[in-house]
Formats: sequence, structure tokens, C-alpha cells
Amino acid sequence: MEYGFYLPSGGPAAQPDALASIAKQGDDLGFFCMVMPDHVVQPRSVESQYPYSLTGDLHKAHDAAVEERLEQVTTLAFLAGITERIRLVTSVMIIPYRNPILTAKMLSTLDMLSKGRLILGAGVGWMEEEFELLNAEPFAERGAVTNEYLKAFIELWTSDNPTFEGKYVNFSDITFLPKPVQKPYPPIWIGGGSRPAIRRAAQIGDCWHPVGAIPAAPLEPEELAEKLALLRQDAEKVGRDPASLQVSVKAPLYDSSDTSGPRRRFTGSPDEVRQDVQTYADVGVTHLIFDFRVESANETNDRMAKFAEEVMAVT
Repeated sequence: MEYGFYLPSGGPAAQPDALASIAKQGDDLGFFCMVMPDHVVQPRSVESQYPYSLTGDLHKAHDAAVEERLEQVTTLAFLAGITERIRLVTSVMIIPYRNPILTAKMLSTLDMLSKGRLILGAGVGWMEEEFELLNAEPFAERGAVTNEYLKAFIELWTSDNPTFEGKYVNFSDITFLPKPVQKPYPPIWIGGGSRPAIRRAAQIGDCWHPVGAIPAAPLEPEELAEKLALLRQDAEKVGRDPASLQVSVKAPLYDSSDTSGPRRRFTGSPDEVRQDVQTYADVGVTHLIFDFRVESANETNDRMAKFAEEVMAVT
């Protein structure tokens, strides 16, 4: 099992020195990757259903109207310069938000400057208001846009004479450099737990990257096994080896002190957490991404160190 962690995108822990300390700590402790979320602009009024809370209300889940949110790629570039080994994951980048040629350039540059440490976590997005503010392609077409943009990225990253003709993006007779360091291109982790997301992972991705920590519907091993069966079927249909696809799950909040109510996954004693890790590994999960974030960088670092000692070192 490989382990990763969420980076803070706002608040005291996202200030430069605090953020740097968290990234360096993760690098030193041996975490495989650190992941950075993606929101560009926050509407003060959001009617779109927030998919990661019980109520669907973004503002009840977060003080989102006033919370700063660091830009994803810029932040990862900053952290690439102060770390040595740890992988840098956009988790997830909302693919329709940005011009695809510019995005491909940003990502290939980050891969080059980090000496091949980029992983592209890719998603379709959920906040219709943000799509409108960014003048992105229509929200209802976000799945098709994402598929086409990802294919355009691959063409730009791999072809000496990139040419693409689609509904949303077209280019020809261009030079595109630098190419990514990783060959043929950086790994693509497809986010989302929907049926279209699973098909996208099978067709385009190197890894399926669902959120397992949704309070209203946590992704338990039994449901995960059913979805992985669909992933494997979809891969076979397009002539891909299902065994070549990895599975990276964003896990529930790790808190060994939480003893209220029925035990949640990845809480309790170190032995219980290690058993949960094994349960997910047995289903087919290859990476677990944990959320250690609290307002204090020091406390975040302490939680990471405790997890590394009690779980990572012995699994």
C-alpha cells in the first residue's frame, strides 16, 4: 500500500511556512504523494449540491464564502521546489475550467521542473456556478469536455507534430515543448465514483481515484468491490489489461481518538486501522489518501508522524 495526504488549501496551515513544513514532513516521513484540491473562484451564493456533506450545503460544510483557496498548480510548483521525492497530485483538477493547451503546458512544465513527480488527478467538477464564472464550456457537457481535453493533453505530450480535431478543442501545425519527463506522460488518476467516471478511468486513466469519505455514503469495501468489477469489465471492453489499473481512494479522516458511536473506518487503535488498510488492500486498493488537516500546521504534522509510525511503518 502507498499512502498520501491532503494539503491545506486555506487557513493558517496554508500560509507559506506552515504549508512548506507539512510538505517537507510528508517527504521526510516517506509518504508517496501529497494532493491539492482545485477551486478557482468561490461564488458567495451556491445552489449546486455539495457532494461531500450530509446536507449538500457547501456553506454549512465550510466557511467557503470567506476562505481563501490557493491555486492548485502554482502551489504544487512551490512545493516541488522544496521537496525531493514525494509525488505531486492535482486532486482533482477540474479539467473543463482551463484552456486545454495552456493546461497541458502548465502540467508538462511542472513535471519537468519536479523531475517527473507529477500525477494528474482529473475530475469533471460539480459547482455549476464556478463553471459560469470561468466562462467554461457548458456544465451539462462537462463529461464530454473532460474526455476530449484529456485526449488533447495526451496528443500534446506525446506527439512531435501535435494535431487534434474535436468539438471543444482543435490545433495543428504547432510545436509543443517541453514534453513531460515521465513517459509516455504523467499518470492520470480519474476522480469520481459515478458510472461515467469509472468508464473514463478504464478508457483513459492509469488509476481510478474515488472519494471514500463522503459522510452521506462512505465507500465501504463491499461497494468498492462491486465498482472495481465494473472497472475491470470496462477495461477489458476497450482492450486494456485490468491489472494495469491502480486504485487510489481518498480515505475518511484519520482520528485514533474518536470513540463515539460505531467505529468508523480508519479510527480506533493502530491495530484496527492497520486491519482496515488490509481490508481495502484485499479488495484491490493500491493507494490510500488520508486527511490529516487541522488549522495548526504543528498538529497536522504530529498527526502525520503518528500515522507514519503506527501504520505506515508496519503495513
